[in-house]
Amino acid sequence: MTLELSTPALLFPAISLLLLAYTNRFLHLAALIRKLHSEHKAGSDPLAKPQIDNLRVRLELIRWMQALGVASLLACTVAMCALFFDWQTAGVALFSIGMTLMAGSLALALREIMISGGALKVYLGEMDEKTAAEK
Repeated sequence: MTLELSTPALLFPAISLLLLAYTNRFLHLAALIRKLHSEHKAGSDPLAKPQIDNLRVRLELIRWMQALGVASLLACTVAMCALFFDWQTAGVALFSIGMTLMAGSLALALREIMISGGALKVYLGEMDEKTAAEK
């Protein structure tokens, strides 16, 4: 199999946009955690603790998503260097590793998206309990 130098380069825009999206999710979660932590310390929100637990898991997933995305970008960069020096076997192997790392990053992103509503379920559960108690 012959791999062109431009093939790994095609992933650069996609990886960059994914890393930007991951960073935005991370910054949003960090701000939310700070807010919930303040509320929890003040004792004003008894539901803050279960939400923080959910956010802790999401934060760890985002950290791994970012790490795998950066590793994928690095593998693609090294693959381009290998292809530049006409080391096809190494280039193909590194590109395959980069693609595998990106797939792992996307799988973790999917998992994080699936649990992202968990913190809101805490509030919905409380509203359901209050509605049932009022009946």
